[in-house]
Amino acid sequence: MSKSWLAIRHSSLPFSWRFDRRVPLLLLVLAIATSAVIVLSVGYGEYPIPTVDVVRTILGLNVDNPDYDFVIHTLRLPRVIVAFLVGMGLAIAGTILQGLTRNPLAAPEIVGVEAGAGLAAVSLIVLFPSISILFLPIAAFGGALIAALLVYSLAWTGGSSPIRLILVGVGVGAIAAALTSLMITFGNIYDVSQALVWLAGSVYGRTWEHIQALLPWLVIFVPLSLLCARELNLLNLGDEIARGLGSRVEWQRGFLLVISVALAGASVATAGTIGFVGLMSPHLARQLVGTSHEGLIPTAALVGGLIVVLADLLGRSLFAPIELPCGVVTAAVGAPYFLYLLYLNRNQ
Repeated sequence: MSKSWLAIRHSSLPFSWRFDRRVPLLLLVLAIATSAVIVLSVGYGEYPIPTVDVVRTILGLNVDNPDYDFVIHTLRLPRVIVAFLVGMGLAIAGTILQGLTRNPLAAPEIVGVEAGAGLAAVSLIVLFPSISILFLPIAAFGGALIAALLVYSLAWTGGSSPIRLILVGVGVGAIAAALTSLMITFGNIYDVSQALVWLAGSVYGRTWEHIQALLPWLVIFVPLSLLCARELNLLNLGDEIARGLGSRVEWQRGFLLVISVALAGASVATAGTIGFVGLMSPHLARQLVGTSHEGLIPTAALVGGLIVVLADLLGRSLFAPIELPCGVVTAAVGAPYFLYLLYLNRNQ
């Protein structure tokens, strides 16, 4: 059965965007589902707030209880927004990595990118505890970029098979994790405790300041990822075909790698190592809208945001009053899913 497509073209710019007709409806459904989970998450807690009052307070309408404004806008809403934005960033980073390497197992947490970002961020937290959180994404970007380049160069021998990339990524990630443990061992106990909570992958205590540090990275690199979706489709066809169709393969590959690393590094710097979001989201989105990256990237972004927001809500509610970091919840689901994918790709 043939698929129906929508195409967006610019009359004066060399820009073309082609996606499945299902994409707008699916994005609307995902946006509604995410909004519902956000409202439930903001209303849930030791001080429960009715859903109607949550919506009215977020919209700036008058409510009977003046405490709602403080609880929602100061304590809960920033946390939930950070969870959504971090999920988006990790999902897009994973989608780009999987398309870039033509490897369904590639993801920031699998190929060592998150470990490199984590090492750089923990080093900054332990060595320079008084530094502004605005510098965390920059440090994490540097660590993630070094890890990505190292993995990609070591795994490349005229091509990059899924298993070889995974093995090299695990090795680089293990080295980064060991160095991270070393930094924690020699750090100040107060700074180390902050780093340990951060490493578990948590949005606990996140404020509007964290959103301000993360938002510029998303504002710059998310649109760039959408603009490069067509080039990502070409790279998926293979280097020779992509060159024949006019793509500057090496330049595009490097540029896409920078975008992926920037999104992963900024997300890790904001919420720690929330694992397997960048692995699961592209696969789930691919089942919904197919392999064309024009529709896959925004769909995966919303799926990733929904996963992290839902994981944070489950972490707060499953064993209340004990709170599980959302990274623990995503790992509990993502690790078996990764083993399943590894089994499916065992002959590649």
